[in-house]
Amino acid sequence: MEIPIFPLNGAVLFPGTSLPLNIFEKRYLEMVDYALSKERCIGMIQSDKKNKLYNIGCIGKIHSFSETTDGRYLISLQGTNCFKVKKELEKKYKFRLVEAEMLDFDEDKNIINEKQKNDLLDKYSQYIKVKKINLNLEEIQNIDFNQIIKFIAMISPFSDIEKQALLETKNLSDFYKKLQSILELEIVEDNNNNNKTIN
Repeated sequence: MEIPIFPLNGAVLFPGTSLPLNIFEKRYLEMVDYALSKERCIGMIQSDKKNKLYNIGCIGKIHSFSETTDGRYLISLQGTNCFKVKKELEKKYKFRLVEAEMLDFDEDKNIINEKQKNDLLDKYSQYIKVKKINLNLEEIQNIDFNQIIKFIAMISPFSDIEKQALLETKNLSDFYKKLQSILELEIVEDNNNNNKTIN
């Protein structure tokens, strides 16, 4: 499958989530036009410090689109599948195209129980407290667990590498474990930094 890609670090899309984007650069306006003329798909992907693309990204389907009076596009992408970059194609446009292979993600919700959900929300409550993030957790407690973990992964100020590690998990259980691990490390690190400041 050939898809146009939008390399944008920090803005990681996950399957089943939405990502609003404000498109103003000429090459990416052209990319949106191309996507709209095909299957409305854009590959969101990150790059490393040397500007080399990571192997794994997420395909987003344009599910809302509007054009502003100053020529920008306001779009919203709905994450469908993770993909692996097989190769970057010869440059025919201002934007980049890759040949992509679709990846499966096991969303078996039976492997996650209510205790694990509560543990994660408790951990996230500690995380937003040490990070001084103003968020009402009651609003997300009744959301499907699969959506909660992706919501946390998308909105939290994790590093690009941490978000990439979550994107590259193959099932819900691994995603949960990795997310718990990231939260624990960040909480410990922030508490240590706070203690140093006090001392």
